[in-house]
Amino acid sequence: MNQGDEPLDLRPLPGSERAPAATFTAAVEPLAPEETVTATLVLRRRAEGEIGAAAGDIAAVTDTLSGLGLTIVAADEPSRRVRVSGSAAQLSRVFGTELTRVESQSPDGRLVGHRQRSGGLSVPAALDGIVTAVLGLDDRPQARAQFRAAPAAAVSTSYTPPQLDKIYRFPADTDGTGQVVAIIELGGGFAQSELDTYFGNLGVPSPVVTAIGVDGANNEPGQDPQGADGEVLLDIEVAGALAPGAKFNVYFAPNTDAGFLDAVSEAAHATPTPVAMSISWGQNEDEWTAQARTAMDDAFADAATLGVTVTAAAGDSGSSDGATSGAHADFPASSPHVLACGGTNLHADPDTGTISAETVWNGGTSGGATGGGVSDAFPLPDWQSGAGVPSAGRGVPDVAAVADPATGYQVLVDGTAAVYGGTSAVAPLWAALVARLAQATGEPFGLLNPLLYQGVSAGKAADGFRDVTQGSNGKYSARPGWDACTGLGSPDGTALLARLQAGNRPDRR
Repeated sequence: MNQGDEPLDLRPLPGSERAPAATFTAAVEPLAPEETVTATLVLRRRAEGEIGAAAGDIAAVTDTLSGLGLTIVAADEPSRRVRVSGSAAQLSRVFGTELTRVESQSPDGRLVGHRQRSGGLSVPAALDGIVTAVLGLDDRPQARAQFRAAPAAAVSTSYTPPQLDKIYRFPADTDGTGQVVAIIELGGGFAQSELDTYFGNLGVPSPVVTAIGVDGANNEPGQDPQGADGEVLLDIEVAGALAPGAKFNVYFAPNTDAGFLDAVSEAAHATPTPVAMSISWGQNEDEWTAQARTAMDDAFADAATLGVTVTAAAGDSGSSDGATSGAHADFPASSPHVLACGGTNLHADPDTGTISAETVWNGGTSGGATGGGVSDAFPLPDWQSGAGVPSAGRGVPDVAAVADPATGYQVLVDGTAAVYGGTSAVAPLWAALVARLAQATGEPFGLLNPLLYQGVSAGKAADGFRDVTQGSNGKYSARPGWDACTGLGSPDGTALLARLQAGNRPDRR
């Protein structure tokens, strides 16, 4: 009997169960047993609340898997990740699954080919309890970009980022100097020449923007202005124009659960540590495996401990978050270690900064609406307990800003001036605000949520915010104080700075 035919002693991996992709069909070319597959393994923490894996656990994983014929691509103790590769047949055997090649509809509606597995995974008995997640064997697209391009006829008004700087009263005499902001992208790219044109037209200095590839992905601009390019440029242009003194590291990763986690981990553990991390990609909680959600949330917890404030879009498909039935929160916005960003419709005078009306973004079935709701996966955090969340789960979003494409952001995408909206724009706006607040106070915040919710009670407006009290996103309606449409409201950056300078600092964890 060949070594590869011998049965292995395997143990089930909790939380790894995955359903087949909806309406998939077998690919024309089947998956060859010898095709190389790479996966990311996540290990347990060395101790409760500590960052990093134990050296002995890293050694156990690398020794066991290399002994079974897999290649150890990389091992990183601080982020508790081990990357392994081998043939499809090898990885199927070692992790107790069957990989096939199929075609299915991606979250953005395109037909894509990918590897698929269904059911649960297992790990070699020697690694039982050490390995907490195995990601990337199934490489279906995990997330969608949370932005929307506005047809010209649908735009009632639009804003440049410097105009929003005035409208939302970002702190004076700050521009993000000395701060680093990470931006996570799962496709697309940017050209420096286009950024220079955009910032030059605004009269804003071009910030330093660096592209960083993860898991073989790269900055690839000019592919699809209505797709990932639009997301990348929206993120960089909004954040860069609002904090032009900051440095921006843009992480490009494959749109898979493994790629997403690896990008977040690389960004959080980078040197120098970013003050903020902006994420404009997501998917409703049910479309993630439990192991992937847990691994991502753990990575965000590490980021918070290191001083990184993670901002994430709350979704663009209303309270359903694009699911066929019921209300769903979007992940990663629903992580309790993330600042979840919802969206509004904004009418303001760009010259004076005076807001005449700000309501919940809801453009109907064809126009999109802000995500928001209550998590089914994460319990109500202590810091949110007094806000009036309608049930026992983590409430989404925490904060908001303009997201309606009809009152959207003026951007330049693949050479074309356009107006974009979506909660995708709110995450980089808040990341830029965090960078400027950190510049003004002289230190990072990590998890900002406990401070923002400090003293908050149901039905009452929070200091530092413009309370949004009109509109709905489907199931949920705006109301005074926190709500599941716009959270605490849109920012008054100057008032938020005053709160921070008053000495009430958040626990980074």
